[in-house]
Amino acid sequence: MSRFIAWRLLQGLLVLFIMSFVIYALIGLMPGDPIDLMISSDPNMTAADAARLRSLYGLDLPIYERYLNWISTALSGDLGYSRLFGQPVLQALFPALINSVMLLGLAFTISVCVAIPLGTLAASRPRSFLDYSVNLAAFAGISIPSFWLALMLIIIFAVFLGWLPAGGIAPQNANIIETLKYMILPATTLSVVSIGSHIRYVRAAMIEVLRQDYIRTAKAKGAKNTRIIWKHALRNAMIPVVTILALDFGYLFSGALVTETIYSWPGMGKLIFDSVMGNDFNLALVALLFATALTLTGNLLADICYAWLDPRIVIGQEPS
Repeated sequence: MSRFIAWRLLQGLLVLFIMSFVIYALIGLMPGDPIDLMISSDPNMTAADAARLRSLYGLDLPIYERYLNWISTALSGDLGYSRLFGQPVLQALFPALINSVMLLGLAFTISVCVAIPLGTLAASRPRSFLDYSVNLAAFAGISIPSFWLALMLIIIFAVFLGWLPAGGIAPQNANIIETLKYMILPATTLSVVSIGSHIRYVRAAMIEVLRQDYIRTAKAKGAKNTRIIWKHALRNAMIPVVTILALDFGYLFSGALVTETIYSWPGMGKLIFDSVMGNDFNLALVALLFATALTLTGNLLADICYAWLDPRIVIGQEPS
């Protein structure tokens, strides 16, 4: 296990190194740079001033030299300064990260807690009224655009009924109830959109497992149907579902741009979008690399969960 984890960590570092160069090159090839924005905001700046600033910040160097300069300072612990927020990158990143974890973590928890029971019940009664109803709800959730659902929720619960705030985030000194009021609408939007796909994955995995020989053997021995479904079948059906949930783990920390924009939620999605559009190279690069690192972490945790769900799986051992 330790050798496997060490090998995966080395692979993750290699992926992060490659992704850092790719992201830096893509951002660097975008038209314009921070100096162009300074020129547009200061009509008194001359061409000589702009050239001097580009030389000072190294923007006149080739892209690979600029990347080498950045990676050398990043490895020493200096991730740079955010031009948009006027503070170090990590200080600008962590508040948005915490907001995204709060919102998307709540939505992810709701989605999993709803999707696993409904998908399991639908698979245990195939072609029944319950199965058709769950499938209809799942397809509806998948088909509804998140921006349309967000606008409808705002119109109904914030404008007409006035029960919940239309957007924004709770003040720092707010209590839990007040904080949840600001999270209900965006969390509901994200949950409804993701529940449908999670239900479909759980249902498909459960149907395949319920057709296995050991399930029929358990039924022939007189085991209770609830025990067969919730103890034996569900545990094995969760193996492919864990892979999907692991991919969503990185999504928790990269934010949801459309939902965060509509609800004015200051999360990672809006932060990354603003930093890219504002040519804030350091902030955009670190935020995207952070989301990549957490996605790789989620995949590693999924591999470890495989061994817990199925003891026959031995992590780090080649198949014989």
